Amino acid sequence: MDSIFNPSVSLEKLNLNTANTLAQTLGIEYTEIGLDYLEAKMPVDNRTKQPYGVLNGGASLALAETVGSAAANCVLKNTNTHCVGMEINGNHIRPVSKGFVIARASPIHLGNKTHVWEIRIKTEENKLACIARLTLAVVENN
Repeated sequence: MDSIFNPSVSLEKLNLNTANTLAQTLGIEYTEIGLDYLEAKMPVDNRTKQPYGVLNGGASLALAETVGSAAANCVLKNTNTHCVGMEINGNHIRPVSKGFVIARASPIHLGNKTHVWEIRIKTEENKLACIARLTLAVVENN
C-alpha cells in the first residue's frame, strides 16, 4: 500500500508549522507519519488539565482537531485548496492525570469537497481516553 500523504510531508515540517499557534501553547508534537495515519502527542500538565487534575476535554478536542486538520491538509493533491474544520465531536472515555496522550488521525472519507477523520486519543499505556470525529471542508485558497 502506498502512503496517502504527499511525499513532501515530514515530521520536521509539521512541527515547525506549529510555531506561535495553539498547538505550540499546548505542547503538541507530531511524532509519526504512517501510510494512512498521522500521530501527535500532548502532555497532560498545567496547560491541559482542568481544575480537578485530569485532562480537560477541550484540550483533547484541540489535540484531535490539530492532528486531524494537519492530516487532511497533507493528503490534498490540489495545491490551490486547503481543509478547514466544519464540525468535531468527541466521547471522553477515561480520565488521564499524567504523562502524555497520543492522538492518531485516520481517514474515514476523503472526498473532493469534504473529509471525515477519526481521531483516537490514547494514554501512554495504550488505553483509549477519547475518540473524536472531525469533518472538514475542502476550500479554495484565497
